[in-house]
Amino acid sequence: MNHLVLPLATTLVIQALASLATVTVPVFTPVAAEDIGMAPTYVGVFVALIFVGAMLSSLVSGNLVQRYGGIRLSQVCLVLCGTGVAITATASPPLLAAGAVFIGLGYGPVTPASSHILIRSTPQHLVSFVFSLKQSAVPLGGAIAGSIVPPLVLCAGWKSAALVVGAVCLLTTLVVQPARPRLDGDRRPGRLVSFGSAVEPLKMILSQVHVLQLAIASFFFSGMQLCLVSYLVTYLTHVFDMPLLTAGLALSAAQGAGIIGRIVWGAVADRFIYPRRMLGVLGITMSLGAIGTALFNPAWPYPVVMMVCALFGATAIGWNGVFLAEVARLAPEGQAGMITGGSLFFTFSGVVVGPPLFGIIVSITGSYSTGYLAFAACTLISGMVLAFTHGKKAT
Repeated sequence: MNHLVLPLATTLVIQALASLATVTVPVFTPVAAEDIGMAPTYVGVFVALIFVGAMLSSLVSGNLVQRYGGIRLSQVCLVLCGTGVAITATASPPLLAAGAVFIGLGYGPVTPASSHILIRSTPQHLVSFVFSLKQSAVPLGGAIAGSIVPPLVLCAGWKSAALVVGAVCLLTTLVVQPARPRLDGDRRPGRLVSFGSAVEPLKMILSQVHVLQLAIASFFFSGMQLCLVSYLVTYLTHVFDMPLLTAGLALSAAQGAGIIGRIVWGAVADRFIYPRRMLGVLGITMSLGAIGTALFNPAWPYPVVMMVCALFGATAIGWNGVFLAEVARLAPEGQAGMITGGSLFFTFSGVVVGPPLFGIIVSITGSYSTGYLAFAACTLISGMVLAFTHGKKAT
């Protein structure tokens, strides 16, 4: 197990900081919006630009990780994320958009790079647990942003907060450098990287039906995850007149359950339930959570609402680690980064498409419940496909 500590700790820190970078601007937007001269609602555009950048960079990450190594690529990602956050301090809308793209370009390859590192270091009987533990760094990064960015804004202003977070990302590139000789030992300097190679991961996904099924499911799962996080508080406050603080606690219950779920589901998938079937069960269960949320009634006791939100969050936020572990397991030898990058193109697409589509459904029908039920149908079908089919490793 000692040989696993360094790669896990290193990838966890990198993943947490990349996540911190994506959440920092949305956290300080309510204060920064007036200085920038834009409505706070434009933060949705900023987030969308991040994940458009992530979609594109995830496609080239497989070749890059093979040529330069997972740590070197992760260092470049941190530089991009840190630069992206820092330039938002200019308060210029065009540079804000550029900053979002920079953050996205940095965020996209982080997971393929970590998958490439971890799949070589992790015993097969711990793969789902280790990948899930590493993925817990994503909500951890969000939690760090929520705890340190507001105090920084109050003490030094939002521009200083952006510069501090950017500096932390840049400094971490130096902190992880000593791990590179050991963790990037399999890099292939002669590996060609071109724009044409961006389609290679998609070709790999499309040629392997079992991985394609996982990728499509991740599109719907990630869309559901972002709809939960993006709309739950608005739904509870606007439809049921729930106090903002109370609705915020419901979202916190969902997020907290998601962090715990990522770790628990990984352990369960390693010991008791085949990972692919575990993902199927999570898809079905998040559908039930969404249906329960759609059926909320003002007469329901608040503890019941909290329990439904926790169930929803534990599944809709907790599935990622098992998914990434299964994708890496199905990859041909040495291709974990490549196939993870291709799969994440679908995942990030769900992040970009899901919330706006949910908003359109709500606008047309006038009902948040209809939005949750529509997405529940998609995740239910995807969950059933995964639960009742078997994945085979490519050769």
